[in-house]
Parts: sequence; structure tokens; C-alpha cells
Amino acid sequence: MITRERLRELAQFQSGGADCAVSFYMQPQTPHDKSHREESILLKDLVRSAQRSVETHGKNGFMRADLQRVLDWVNNLRGGQTRARAVFACGERNFWQEFDLPPQLPASQLVIDRRFYLKPLAMLLGAQTRLWLALVDRHKARFFDVRLEELKEQEALFQPLSHRGRSDGYAGYDAGHAQRSVEDEVLHHFKNVAEYLKQMLERKAYENLIIGCQDKNWFEFEPYLHPYVKARLLGRFSADVNRITPEEIRRQADRVHQQALDERRHKLVRQVIGQAKSHSRGVTGLRRVLRSLELGEVQTLLVGENYHAQAVECENCGHLDAHIVRWCPVCGRGTRELRDVSDAIIPAAILRDIEMLYVKDEPEFDMAGNIAALLRFRADQSPAERVAAAS
Repeated sequence: MITRERLRELAQFQSGGADCAVSFYMQPQTPHDKSHREESILLKDLVRSAQRSVETHGKNGFMRADLQRVLDWVNNLRGGQTRARAVFACGERNFWQEFDLPPQLPASQLVIDRRFYLKPLAMLLGAQTRLWLALVDRHKARFFDVRLEELKEQEALFQPLSHRGRSDGYAGYDAGHAQRSVEDEVLHHFKNVAEYLKQMLERKAYENLIIGCQDKNWFEFEPYLHPYVKARLLGRFSADVNRITPEEIRRQADRVHQQALDERRHKLVRQVIGQAKSHSRGVTGLRRVLRSLELGEVQTLLVGENYHAQAVECENCGHLDAHIVRWCPVCGRGTRELRDVSDAIIPAAILRDIEMLYVKDEPEFDMAGNIAALLRFRADQSPAERVAAAS
């Protein structure tokens, strides 16, 4: 499983000159027969097409060796793959890394460039946070770390049942007393679970939370949750702690997370467009976004799912410019043309810990240029203007 640290390592990679970074993504397909030959042929064709291109353009021996290694890797794959896979290679720098991924990639593809092609990973991981799922009932709580559809169960909390005699005592007095004692134990258990969730949030064990709890227990448990924990709660679903299966946990977690993500995307689109119109903490369009990235203003980057635009990059200082110019306006050195500016924006956003979200089915966002950014601040505003804009 890929981590943020590994993603930053991939984003830092850049060859000094020629294109030598190989990025290979394998998205499993629904086979037409049990042999899975069609999928295997497609993957091999991708690699062999790249090999022919390398031979035609006289690329170096390292590149040919990298592609042969990728082809060998494909040949060793077993049929019926259910997980997506990614390989990043550069023999010239002795670099090879491969990862298992959820089967949610746009397609299988192979790209050779100066940087690793990270757009599929950015689309997959950009909205991912450290997510926990808590299953809670009146006597038990189970906690799961949910990352890229993988579940890792953490420690559990239990409230054992008290041992009681069979008699209800004189005139049933002990029965009422026992019932009150049971209710007290349940409330004490809910308090312990809520306190544990607060402590784990303070330790940064998770950033967002989903809770599975039967409706009749939720109304007793919810008041004990700390406001900070409630602020990180994405949603809730009804669940039986003892009977729910791992598949059902994953399905419910994905449903709640996707719904919360869609709502947040829609809210951010409205927010950034409104902020841009008022010349506050928002910008739209490639030129303004590139300027804000360079000034370190960007907090959240919003990009259309199918966004594509040309730009140039300075080979000396790394300046990105939406105008196709031969010479860098910052340092005066030569530039190189980028087929897709996203190839340079994505690594920059990853290295600067900028949140990235991909947007689709938002007509207003399409009209705004399909790329926008919510800003931490505006460098062209005085401190007093920033306070006024924030208020």
C-alpha cells in the first residue's frame, strides 16, 4: 500500500535531462473468458509500443532495460488480478517501486517522461485522509483504520456484564436496582469510548471518523462525543457490532466517505468561485493558479477531472508559465514545453502538502476554467485587507 511518504518520494523525482522516468499503471478488467488472455495482451501491447518508440528515437540503454523489466513483470502476473498495480522505474537512477492499489484507476497506461506520471495516484489519493471507523454497541467498541479499501482492526473496548443472582429480591426491589446498575455501566462504557476517540484524535491517529451504531444506541452515545470529534465525523450507519462482515464494513465506509467527499467538493467549488469573484481567498484559471502556487498562497487545489492544458517550464528555476514563451520571464533561461501542465502541478502540490481535489459535473466550475485554488492568504493584500476579507 502506498503511503504519503512514498508519494512524496515519487513527486521529488525528476531526471536531469532526457525522459527516463517510466510510470506503468495496470487497471484490472472484467475478463470475457477464464483465461484472462485479453487483459494480458493489452498490457503487453502497451509495453511493446513504448519499446518501439524508444528504439525509434534512439533512447538510452537504461530505458530499454527498464521497459524490458516492466514487460517481464507483466509476464509474471497471474490471471484474474483483482487489485490495480503501479510500477515506477528509472534504471539510470537505480529506482524501482511497485504498489498495490484499489481497482479504481481510469485505465491501464504507460508514460515515459522526466517526472513520474502521478495524476492517477493524485485522483485516487488526493481526497484520502487518515480515516477511522468505530463500531459501537452497549458493551463493545471496535476500531478500524481504513486506507484505500483496506481494513486494519485496532484494539477494542469491552464493558463486561455484571454477574447477578437469579432472584429479584423482596417485592422485586433488586430487579429495579439491577436495571439501574446495568444502565449505569452502559453509560460508563459510552463515556470511555468517547474519551478514547478524543485521545486518538489528539494523537493524530485519524483525521476523519465514521461510526457504525444501531439507532437505539446512537441517541445515548452521541451526547458524549467531544465537539472536536464531532467536527471530524463524516457520517454514521446502523450496524450490529458482532455480526457485520469486513465486506459490509468496507462497503458502508466507502458509501459514507464518498457522500461526504461529494458534498465537500460541491461546497468548495461554490466557496472558491465566490471568493475569486470578491477578490478574496480564491483564484480561478490557470494563469492565476500558477502564480498563487509560486507565491505559496494555495491551501486547496481544485482541478477538473479531465483538465488538460499546455504550458512551459523553465529548465533552470522551474517557473511555470501559462504563456508559451521561449525564455523564462523570471531568470531569462530557456523553457521547455509541457504537453500537460498537470504533470508539473501535481508533484508541486504533493511536495507542498497542498490538498488536491478533482471535480466533475460542476458546470459553474467548467465556466471558471476547470482549475481553481482556495488560498491561505493573498500576497497582494495588506494585513488589514486580509482581516477584512476574512471577516
